[in-house]
Amino acid sequence: MESPEPQIHLRKIIHVDMDAFYASVEQLDNPELRGKALAVGGGESRGVVAAASYEARKFGVRSAMSGFLAKKKCPHLIFVRPRFERYREISQRIREIFLEYTDLVEPLSLDEAYLDVTQNKKGNPSASLIAKEIRQKIFDKTGLTASAGISINKFIAKVASDYNKPNGQKTVNPDEVLEFLENLPIGKFYGVGKVTEEKMYQLGIFTGADLKLKTVEYLTEHFGKSGAYYYYVVRGIHNGQVKPDRLVKSVGTEHTFSENLVSEMFMLEKLDDIANELERRLKKKKIAGKTVTLKIKYSDFTQQTRSKTLPYFISDKSLMLETVKELLYQEKPKDSVRLLGISLSNLNTEESGVKKPVAVQLKFEF
Repeated sequence: MESPEPQIHLRKIIHVDMDAFYASVEQLDNPELRGKALAVGGGESRGVVAAASYEARKFGVRSAMSGFLAKKKCPHLIFVRPRFERYREISQRIREIFLEYTDLVEPLSLDEAYLDVTQNKKGNPSASLIAKEIRQKIFDKTGLTASAGISINKFIAKVASDYNKPNGQKTVNPDEVLEFLENLPIGKFYGVGKVTEEKMYQLGIFTGADLKLKTVEYLTEHFGKSGAYYYYVVRGIHNGQVKPDRLVKSVGTEHTFSENLVSEMFMLEKLDDIANELERRLKKKKIAGKTVTLKIKYSDFTQQTRSKTLPYFISDKSLMLETVKELLYQEKPKDSVRLLGISLSNLNTEESGVKKPVAVQLKFEF
């Protein structure tokens, strides 16, 4: 049984990804750190690396790696504390550059975003030239480098942005899409993590070409709802729009402790600090929420979350803590605790209108 092919909405999409953003900002602001192996965060024995410079990556240091392991891989690694206010400030300047070209900008984080330049403010028909201009402008105005991927949809643009890093770009033209995807190692497909990659290997799927041989029924049987996604993206079909107003679904703060906490009294003391920080963030963003979630990570790295939804919106520390205490005492912690976090979801933010996709002819200049 053949699967019906959905209509392809061909667009000109750029995915801009800053190069080692946090680490590059630190090297920019402190010339003594330039050219050196650097990690942002992770300095304590219990810390985690938030970002690594390219000099550190040569030694195998990666984000989300423990500071202990990072130091083991790279003994001369320099750790610096993250400065998120500074990163946000530069990210905002970069965002302003994007908006010179299009209002269809979808930030994924402080250091990456999608831009739909099918119809752009400069009237430039070439997405590749726009990406080059943007990257040059980012460098001129911030001193930082960016890489870019350019193609017909968000999926391929994101994959392509990783190809010529750092400080490069790759365009996958409409007539190159299918060959590009067929030759792509399965681990490079956005949305295929380590566990899924291993499962695909066991099924004899190593490249896009192997994936393309499988029916949608076969892929759904083995990968559930994701099966249809894999079936269509390998055929160049991914009609996700660039959404300028991505909705914030939750706001949270968490802390990893230098020593495990064994007493609920100590936990409440730390949760008081975390709630303080979260309240500041919520007030600054003018956000409130109804669902309070307590996150607990134990010394054996197992994790537990406990949530409660209230009948009204809250953003005050006292009301959050009241609910957090209730959640903490719901069940005695099973072990000593290395991390605690509080988040607020079910927020009072409203969805904005979604723009319709731009459908254009299948052959157009890139």
